[in-house]
Amino acid sequence: MKDDVKKRIQAVRRFLAGEKPDAICVSMVRSKSWLYKWINRYNENDEGWHNSFSRRPNKITNRTPGEIETIIKAIRVNLHKRNLFCGAQAILWEMEDMGVFPLPSLRTINRILSRNNLIRRRDGKYTAKGTSYPKLPSLLANQSHQMDLIGPCYLTGPIRFYGLNVIDTATARCGLHSLSTKSGGDVLHGTWSIWTRIGIPNNIQVDNAMTFCGSPKYPRVMSQFVRLCLHHGVEPWFIPVSEPWRNGVIEKFNDLYRRMFLGKTLMATKAELRDGTLAFEQRHNSKYRYSKLGGKTPLKALAAMKAKLRFPSQEDKPHQRLKKPKSGRCHLVRLVRSDLRVNIFGEMFPVRRQ
Repeated sequence: MKDDVKKRIQAVRRFLAGEKPDAICVSMVRSKSWLYKWINRYNENDEGWHNSFSRRPNKITNRTPGEIETIIKAIRVNLHKRNLFCGAQAILWEMEDMGVFPLPSLRTINRILSRNNLIRRRDGKYTAKGTSYPKLPSLLANQSHQMDLIGPCYLTGPIRFYGLNVIDTATARCGLHSLSTKSGGDVLHGTWSIWTRIGIPNNIQVDNAMTFCGSPKYPRVMSQFVRLCLHHGVEPWFIPVSEPWRNGVIEKFNDLYRRMFLGKTLMATKAELRDGTLAFEQRHNSKYRYSKLGGKTPLKALAAMKAKLRFPSQEDKPHQRLKKPKSGRCHLVRLVRSDLRVNIFGEMFPVRRQ
């Protein structure tokens, strides 16, 4: 029992025993109004007479209507079941499409989700260290793509595969292709297949995996991936070694790909994998909304840009090893450290101090 409650009971008992109010107030360091308040509330038939009344207002004028709160919870559950983004902003966009009025604020939606334990926490954003780094343009569709190869992954059974994922950084459209191996030939045909659906970019950013760089045995031989890019006027950009966060857009998408596709889709054959991959690609591009796109889906953002895309010709489809291109540019982003040596596809080269 709290000290305040004990003092209330003790003060009333002393008064009922005949002690003077002045003596009670002086000894307990309380006012007469406080004493008579609890004397008036005393009721021997009520065991909780000594408890304080709630100070909560009887009527809250700006309280969110119960119908709106029910709609918010229903939309949150529905978006989560459909494996779509289900945060406060996504819920508000859905309510706008449904014509709900009045629309609550994002803070109100977050409070309702928190009150009903419908919030999934995640880690904070990466904080850059301040090192200057070239940033590729991403204002128009297919200005810049980010590509990554994940795996090995496994189907239900002893079937191994790799996922070749591409993201258009301007519209957030994805292109997906499943590979049996991570050989240069499979990556070549996988890249071509993705370009036939989302178009050829001006720049494509990848990590330093040998799949993209070439052979570890012959590091100075141009890889089939680089040859394909240069033949079609695409400039490949290789991020610094062992710095995957430089490819942050595709790395974040890979997490979504693992959770929403691989973790929730049961597949046992390569045919099911192929069909499921294309279905997830189409669902992502047509259903998922992004804040950076103003609440639009990737396909709606592409339509709003009215950009003219460039697609490969079926006649140029690679059927054999590509020849070395005569022109083109390939970029390797490297930070020159104190040892004045840079890693170029596994070989170390000295550089001069500037």
